[in-house]
Amino acid sequence: METVQLPLDVIGIQKLLPHRYPFLLVDRVVAFEPSTSIVCRKNVTINEPFFQGHFPNKPVMPGVLLIEALAQAGGLLTHLSAITDSDGKVFYLVKVDNAKFSRMVVPGDQLELCVSLKRTIRNMALFEGVARVDGEQVACAEILCAEAK
Repeated sequence: METVQLPLDVIGIQKLLPHRYPFLLVDRVVAFEPSTSIVCRKNVTINEPFFQGHFPNKPVMPGVLLIEALAQAGGLLTHLSAITDSDGKVFYLVKVDNAKFSRMVVPGDQLELCVSLKRTIRNMALFEGVARVDGEQVACAEILCAEAK
């Protein structure tokens, strides 16, 4: 594995994750400690397609997409750490525990996605994720992802 140059931009992220618009929810990797943790950013803009219906007069980022953003950050941690031989492999979200939502995420916010690896189990990885805006926690969850067979 070659050394990771930070920050890793969206072009580098697309080389690691299969997600594309409108479901790529990570814009940048700003910190990374192999097999331990990652910090990513997501710039939330009014142009996000989900704001058209969630909600037209009071745009709020859906909580399920906050969890997905944390899972994608976990996927980046997996790929960048080469926790498993992840080249070309796809990992799926299989379980979410202890999800909590503390405040709404709205256009103009910049999400900070902090994910740490709790443990690996065979072809799975258990992550702990916290999403923040301006240093204030907006969501958190434990996320289990598994490699597709």
